[in-house]
Formats: sequence, structure tokens, C-alpha cells
Amino acid sequence: MPGDRRGGFRAAFRDWRSGRPFWGGLLLALAGAEVLLTMKASLKVVLHVGMQGVAGYLLPVVMLLCGLLALVNPSQRLFYSLIGVLASLGTWVTSNLGGFIVGLLLGCVGSCLVFGWLPDQESRRDRRRRRKAARTARAAPPPLERRAGEPA
Repeated sequence: MPGDRRGGFRAAFRDWRSGRPFWGGLLLALAGAEVLLTMKASLKVVLHVGMQGVAGYLLPVVMLLCGLLALVNPSQRLFYSLIGVLASLGTWVTSNLGGFIVGLLLGCVGSCLVFGWLPDQESRRDRRRRRKAARTARAAPPPLERRAGEPA
């Protein structure tokens, strides 16, 4: 049935997403793409301007790659987040005020989310279930103990 396939895909995607800093990597990659798309100069002008013009294209590409690499290789997330936040802050000078400030902010927030992600953290759903079970166990009266030899 089609519903089973979609539920299976959604469950598989949820499992894949839970094992990596998904939202931080996505925001960092989107920030790099946004800053890259706000650049309007052609490559001839960039090469004529010099290193600052090249850096205007290089830093957003680094942001995009750091976001994608954080998704693909979450074990190196700290390195990617530090490089991503430095590249994001560098776009303030090199790329139209960091993609008109939107790309700069998205990159910094995404890098912070990647940096703060913990791989062994319990999911919210599991935490809620555990807390709910603990509350119901405390609220339920203790079972009556029977003595040996008494009828049931």
C-alpha cells in the first residue's frame, strides 16, 4: 500500500535525521546558498577586483560545503561549525553585508546549532514517554500485598 511506503520512508528519514545535526547543517547550507545567490558580479569583474572579489564567492561556497559536510559526516561537526561561523562572519565584509544580513544570521544560527548538537542525546519523544510513565507510576496506588496462605 502507498501509505505504508510513505510511512516507511518518513520513519527512515526521521531515523537518519536524528543521527546528525540536521537543522543546523540545513541552515548553514541555505545561508551559503543565499549569500552566493546575492552576488551579482560576473567572474570577469571578480578577477579584475582581486582577492576580495574572489573571497566574496569563496566564503559562501565554504559555508555551503560546511553545512553539507555536517549532514554527511556528523562526527566532525565541531570543525565544520567553527569554520562555518568564521566564514559567515567573513561575508559581512566580502559579500554585500553577508547577503543583506540574512545569510550572515542564518549562517551564525546554523553553525551554533551544529556546534551544540549532541549525538547521544535522548529524543524528546522518548523523554516525554519516560516522564509520563514515571508520573503515572507515582500517581498509581501501590499494589496490595497478599500474605501467604490467605485466599485470593
